Amino acid sequence: MHVPVTEAKGQLTELVRRAEAGEDIVLTRHGHAAVRLVPVNPMPGRAARRALLEEVRAAAAAKVLEGASAARSQDELYGDDGLPT
Repeated sequence: MHVPVTEAKGQLTELVRRAEAGEDIVLTRHGHAAVRLVPVNPMPGRAARRALLEEVRAAAAAKVLEGASAARSQDELYGDDGLPT
């Protein structure tokens, strides 16, 4: 997106938001590209986000402990008649 500097003055907040989201913003002066807005900490791409998610899933799976299922963990709170003991 090319925006003249004179127009950018009134849209700066929106232009910064769009640049942070990854859009290519170029400010022009007299019809020539002068400045490009880029985020200081660019957002990771789709592949990087997916890799991070897989890494977190693998780390979580490695921490799973063997043991009794939690599905019936509260059965001891109730008697055979279904009432609290």
